[in-house]
Amino acid sequence: MKKLIISILLLCTLSLQAFAQTDERVITGDEQTSEYFPLLEGKRIAIFSNHTGMIGNKHLLDVLLENQFNVVAIFSPEHGFRGDADAGEHVSSSVDSKTGVPILSLYDGKLGKPSEASMNKFDLLIVDIQDVGLRYYTYYASMCRLMDACAEYGKKMLILDRPNPNGHYVDGPILDMKYKSGVGWLPIPIVHGMTLGELALMVNGEHWLPESRTCDVTVIPCKNYTHQTMYQLPIPPSPNLPNMKSVYLYPSTCYFEATPVSLGRGTDKPFQVYGHPNMKGYDFSFTPRSVPGAKNPPQLNKLCYGVDLSGMSDEEIWKRGVDLTYVIDAYRNLNLDDHFFRSFFEKLVGVGYVRKMIEDGKSADEIKACWQDDVKKFKKQRKPYLLYAE
Repeated sequence: MKKLIISILLLCTLSLQAFAQTDERVITGDEQTSEYFPLLEGKRIAIFSNHTGMIGNKHLLDVLLENQFNVVAIFSPEHGFRGDADAGEHVSSSVDSKTGVPILSLYDGKLGKPSEASMNKFDLLIVDIQDVGLRYYTYYASMCRLMDACAEYGKKMLILDRPNPNGHYVDGPILDMKYKSGVGWLPIPIVHGMTLGELALMVNGEHWLPESRTCDVTVIPCKNYTHQTMYQLPIPPSPNLPNMKSVYLYPSTCYFEATPVSLGRGTDKPFQVYGHPNMKGYDFSFTPRSVPGAKNPPQLNKLCYGVDLSGMSDEEIWKRGVDLTYVIDAYRNLNLDDHFFRSFFEKLVGVGYVRKMIEDGKSADEIKACWQDDVKKFKKQRKPYLLYAE
């Protein structure tokens, strides 16, 4: 009896310890200054970051300058260094108004990479930016272009890793590389479930850089993070992902970007609603307006009828994963035949068969079944590069 009580107490203690470990705050890579400050001594430093690169209430740039490091340049992604530009809007090179550090264009050289002059300004490039884990979210593609440039010019890259808020699952077809574009850069599923640090290791390991180049990458991993950690973003990563509901619905509603249907840009619920002036049979309506980060949204100033998804529970959204139900619903309602999908659709979804299956009347579940082998294949392929428990 005594042994049984001791065993039960031991099990309870282990359970409490396990709970405590999972309940600990995630510590991002950039917070671990003692791990990477020694790597910066005597280096000319560039950073690839934006408004999400915060260490507590201070930006990484300010922390580095306060500690007397030689920051010579900033590379900023889509939406700009301060994160307020429209999707795809041209953001020119400039100077950070607060610090005077030059902001260099990611695209001032050949093949959409930084120029030789830009690359020669620094020795080491620090990546500290919040991604959301989607193949068509462009921050990782910018990182890959910088990896290629660093490999070509012999520069080191240091990734201060951050959690992936959609890191708990993998879903969607692997990109058919004939549809490669700025919104689809690597042969990965729509939801890849990896952090930027893990993805960079995979890019090197799978020889995905041009000419099989390898970038000299060091990753400072997060602490207290696994792929089942439901990480809440402290800062919206871009203007039209203002909250976690948008981030979670993004894998299922982004495809409306390739149709005439509004997905709520220019409202307070981007990626959480969808509608069109000619959609019939819906009680819900909204009107897109010109707002910062969505200056000229689809269906601007027009009353749109459609669906509000913002009331769905997070658990229901996670359970559904990539869900084409919403696109199929709008397609059938509007009955526009050849005028519904634009060529951008294939760049977003990554394969040619999805549009045809929708047009042939297939269900979302039937389409989803077609990419399950891709999901299995990718999960096996990515395994050697994971830094965190699945």
